Amino acid sequence: MHRVPLVVFSHLRWDFVWQRPQHVMTRLGARRDVLFVEEPIVDGPPRLAIEQVADGVRVARPHLIEPGPAFGAKQQPTMVHLLRDFLRSERWDTVAAWLYTPMAVRIARALEPQVMVYDCMDQLANFQDAPPELLEREDELLLHADVVLTGGPSLYRDKSRLHRFVRCFPSSVDVAHFASASRTQPPAEQSHLAVPRLGYYGVIDERLDYELIAAIADAHPEWSVVMVGPVVKVDPARLPQRPNIHWLGQRAYEQLPAYVGDWDVCLMPFAINEATKFISPTKVLEYMAADRPIVSTPIADVAEPYGGIVAIADGAGEFIAACERMLAEDDAARTERRTRAHHVLQHTSWDNTVHRMDNILHYLGDFGGTAALPKSAAGWR
Repeated sequence: MHRVPLVVFSHLRWDFVWQRPQHVMTRLGARRDVLFVEEPIVDGPPRLAIEQVADGVRVARPHLIEPGPAFGAKQQPTMVHLLRDFLRSERWDTVAAWLYTPMAVRIARALEPQVMVYDCMDQLANFQDAPPELLEREDELLLHADVVLTGGPSLYRDKSRLHRFVRCFPSSVDVAHFASASRTQPPAEQSHLAVPRLGYYGVIDERLDYELIAAIADAHPEWSVVMVGPVVKVDPARLPQRPNIHWLGQRAYEQLPAYVGDWDVCLMPFAINEATKFISPTKVLEYMAADRPIVSTPIADVAEPYGGIVAIADGAGEFIAACERMLAEDDAARTERRTRAHHVLQHTSWDNTVHRMDNILHYLGDFGGTAALPKSAAGWR
């Protein structure tokens, strides 16, 4: 049966850190045409720069004259005009809309999509520099979305109060990709660092606890603390500098197993603040698939489902002690951790998650409502 094309609106750029949007859309692209619309670049003249990035997936980078905020009221008329022209050129008479950012709701609605999906991977209004109108746009999106998907149980509980049809699809993992960590040659830039090596990869922004990172390095100068990822919304000059803290910058998704496989402990040193209240980090399952011990601050969507696998530590003293325990992990503890992680990993994959997401799209698109949606298409709730 024909599956309608999908127009996706994202606050994250395709070539940024590889995470939920890329995992989901590369797999949906095998089932239907996908246009992934990034936030506009304000440099004019108005145009859509189109790039094929995967089978079935094209990225649209809007170039506009109008200033932001991205997808905001000033940019809406030109965005709608450019996207309608694209849809006509592709003969996409019917489309579905998929939103990662509520800011794009009015642009999406103007395209008159057959189905509108809100894939809520975080509470963006809690982030630093969030547009003031973001909460208002989310209210509008919740009013018009046919289905809300959430990236973790905390968001599920929050959005279930606000929408009639919410499904929880926690971020999943490509097990085979990260299981290759033990068979991959460690990167040369890490090979000279002292052992043990404790590492983190991901976006380096206001969600990390920089005092904690410094405390780890100070407590054990013989440890190497490796930080991999792009620095965003944080002045690089404010990052703690120690001889044993190594800020390596962003690395490609394909390279990550080589880094993780060379770490003795994987770190999740998140600050406990409004920006982390609802996060459900993709990396926790990736660390598990790489068969690494993990230490995390008490993030709800880590502690709740994975507290028996991940060492949860509140405060610098507890966190450092947990790292020490993981480094001294005996055979019995290692076997128990691996058994529990294996059970979790057996029951999740991006392929399965996206299959169930696409079933929801398929039934909403074909039958125009949730009544015909089979239980097999449902998510976690």
